[in-house]
Amino acid sequence: MVPIDQEFVVVGKISTPYGIKGWVKLFSYTDPIENILQYQPWFINHKGVWKKVAIEQGRIHGKTLVAHIEAVEDRDSAEQFKGCEIAIQRSQLPAAEPGEYYWIDLIGLRVINQQGIELGVVDHLMETGANDVLVIRDKKQDNKGGDKERLIPFVLNEFIKSVDLDTKTIHVDWDADF
Repeated sequence: MVPIDQEFVVVGKISTPYGIKGWVKLFSYTDPIENILQYQPWFINHKGVWKKVAIEQGRIHGKTLVAHIEAVEDRDSAEQFKGCEIAIQRSQLPAAEPGEYYWIDLIGLRVINQQGIELGVVDHLMETGANDVLVIRDKKQDNKGGDKERLIPFVLNEFIKSVDLDTKTIHVDWDADF
């Protein structure tokens, strides 16, 4: 068993077995998607327990990625990993360039507008094609009794004025009523 904490980053998920020789299809969160194959070792969340595994081979196959996990020799063995998350050690990631951020670093940051009003905390991000979008949760209830949610485009110098990882804050040009 391997404990997973802030030193690890989830980079993908195993979708289904591929073929009869123990290969699996992957859903990669990396960009480009094949970058997931460059990281070794992987840590796979199997039934709530993180296991360290080695990848023997991996490649693009059509529009998907496939990989062969060491010691997984048949389809039945591969089936047990269906739906499992894949993590790597954070130290394996290259340093972010100035003005670039890993999504994982933005999650949990407080979001404050130019009037000094705290809008909430970054819950997660979405990719829309045009730009990434911060999903902000505010514990103040909305009119339906749930957390208030705001969607703010992650466009530096337009909506995102500054990101300070040390103080865990993002300053935005965004109206509190939106």
